[in-house]
Amino acid sequence: DGAADRWVMTLVLLAVGVCDVVTGLALRPAATPGRLILIAGGIAGVLVAANPEPARGGSLAHAFWATIGFIALTAWPLGGLRRGSSVPGGLRPAVSAVAAGALLGLLVWFAAELMTRGTQVGLAERVLTEAQAVWPLAVVLTCWRSASSARLPPWARRDDPPAPHPAARRNRGRNGEPRDVRLPDWSARSRRS
Repeated sequence: DGAADRWVMTLVLLAVGVCDVVTGLALRPAATPGRLILIAGGIAGVLVAANPEPARGGSLAHAFWATIGFIALTAWPLGGLRRGSSVPGGLRPAVSAVAAGALLGLLVWFAAELMTRGTQVGLAERVLTEAQAVWPLAVVLTCWRSASSARLPPWARRDDPPAPHPAARRNRGRNGEPRDVRLPDWSARSRRS
């Protein structure tokens, strides 16, 4: 509603749908069900762009594919989550649940505006579609950050223990093995006196 140049919206929907499909294909750290749901949401987005709403009235095909896309792009964070300490931040269970919950809240807002013919239908739709377009990017960035830190040399990783104290390095032999350093036995001296 309210778009002056409808072709811009169609082009954006097409571009975001293609990006969702490519992201679903390439996002290997995500679980397969989530990747497939993201791909389905992207295909639905492309089909929404292929069936734009007419200037007057509505389009059943547009509404059908938009519904499929909205539901898929709301659910994919839960399907893509993984468990474990090495999982990128955007795919962790708590983060995925918060993302899906936020997307669901926006979807409910849009549906309520649509059903009640509210005054904020356009705003609700734009906020929902923008959030659904940004979340896959956020997940990709957390995966990229996680992968790039895994490629760091061991001495540059944050999860490694700190370097030993300089005194500990002095007490090492040529091959790095600890020297047998014996401390004086003060207790024996004190007994002699």
